[in-house]
Amino acid sequence: MRLAAPAVALALIGLPVPAAMREPALAVRVPGGWETWWQAHAAPSAWRAALPAVTDRVVWKQASPGVEWGELSLSGDGEAFRVRVIVARLDPSLLRFELVKPVDGKVFAGRWSVDEAADDAVFAVNAGQFTDQPWGWVVQDGVERQAPGRGPLAPGVVVDGNGVVRLVSPDSLSMIRGEARVAFQSYPTLLSGDGEVPLPLQLDGLGIDREHRDARLALGLQRDGKVIIAMTRFEALGGVLANIPLGLTTPEMAAVMGALGASSAVLLDGGISSQMMIRSAAGAEVWTGWRRVALGLVAVPR
Repeated sequence: MRLAAPAVALALIGLPVPAAMREPALAVRVPGGWETWWQAHAAPSAWRAALPAVTDRVVWKQASPGVEWGELSLSGDGEAFRVRVIVARLDPSLLRFELVKPVDGKVFAGRWSVDEAADDAVFAVNAGQFTDQPWGWVVQDGVERQAPGRGPLAPGVVVDGNGVVRLVSPDSLSMIRGEARVAFQSYPTLLSGDGEVPLPLQLDGLGIDREHRDARLALGLQRDGKVIIAMTRFEALGGVLANIPLGLTTPEMAAVMGALGASSAVLLDGGISSQMMIRSAAGAEVWTGWRRVALGLVAVPR
């Protein structure tokens, strides 16, 4: 980990280096210790391929046809000193994606959680961002429920009639509105094109808080068309406090998605909203959030 000059001086005389003086970095747990694989001062501007130092640490388990999942442990700075990442890999050729938008309440949109997913769902996660309603574009079963929202880093997650999943840039949403069978928007973009990290995630002052830490949830696409979803949990104290919304920064989550092999990715609503369900023949693994949400994404077998 690179240190600023004052931090180097402290280290040389044997004094502890305050966290604020350290260069942010991420390490992954390996047999016998930790291996640093990302540093802020040397962060890549694009992720052209998965990073074996990270992907080799994931032991994939088959939950059902088209659904694999695994976990890895990361160590970062400050409150991110122990972070567990739950990773799901979904094959759209074997799955059908559906949006769950609960019936509206009197004041707020209806609320839903992954443990309410239908019995035939093999995967469920909260989708998009929301306030009192889901934010931005919403398409269910080919019917547009809400028009696209506006934002430079607010792409659409689109499933077309053939089941192909795409992340579509916000300036292109108007051109494909008639093609979507399922669609929703989220924010901000983590990776675009062929793994490019957006400039606001690389430089301060461009509209993204690059230092805020939170529990994170992201959806990405691999170059083979598979969907990859990663969710973080606070791992300190043996996971007793897993639901506390502490964790990675937005640039760090972009690095996680790039290292896992995503070429494009976007954050979903994290913090106390992040939740996931993976069902297998042995039962369901469920990671609940503290807050019920206004929109869910589920996958059922084709």
